[in-house]
Amino acid sequence: MKILIVNDDGINSKGIMALAKRLQMEHEIYVVAPLTEQSAVGHAITMKIPLRIFKIEREGSFFGYAVDGTPADCIKIGIRNILKITPDIVISGINNGSNAAINVIYSGTVSGAREAAIMNIPSIAVSVASHDVKDFSFAAEIANKFAYLVKENGLPNGTLLNINIPDLPKQKIKGIKVTRQSMSRWDDVYEKRVDPYGKDYYWLTGSMIEHPNENDSFDYFANLNGYISVTPIHFDLTDYSTFEKYQNFEF
Repeated sequence: MKILIVNDDGINSKGIMALAKRLQMEHEIYVVAPLTEQSAVGHAITMKIPLRIFKIEREGSFFGYAVDGTPADCIKIGIRNILKITPDIVISGINNGSNAAINVIYSGTVSGAREAAIMNIPSIAVSVASHDVKDFSFAAEIANKFAYLVKENGLPNGTLLNINIPDLPKQKIKGIKVTRQSMSRWDDVYEKRVDPYGKDYYWLTGSMIEHPNENDSFDYFANLNGYISVTPIHFDLTDYSTFEKYQNFEF
């Protein structure tokens, strides 16, 4: 397959290097990724400043293109201007940290895959549920397997697969579950601190508020219980029950 790889951790991240190394064994790969880390930028696109593209080498050979923009920028300019081809599939990742539950909204990793889905290109987002991942090789194997699965079975236009993998040894993974997005959310706190010059600044912290009525059929809890979660998501944000209710109102 022709596979376009993107991420939000930046082109120098270990996750994207592991993914590219594994996929290039069997596929024709293209890497177009942010020049710098773009975690939690969501689906932002760059509008009022120019984008620049840089060719990046690794170990003495060409690795890919870095764009000084967001993951969504990388998909748009990567397909329209850099590659000038439509890849068979886009894989976004491998992200350093979970993109389950409410993180789906904030995630640049998911948004890279979502931008591809908007362009009717099958796409997968892949994340490991840890911010201190030592080995991405198992996650890269999972990404490769799902690339074949998507090729064989397809995805509806506008739908992507959001895959989250517990940071566990392979033998401790209990299995794979097709899950729903958890409604667990972050309780955000901006912690006030003081810099060396006596000036106040604020650092985002917080903790996850777990939804009380969910189990491992939801992505967040599946990961907690040792399962790989595979959540089909799409960009139609319509609340259809409220849509039907408001249809009956006389304005």
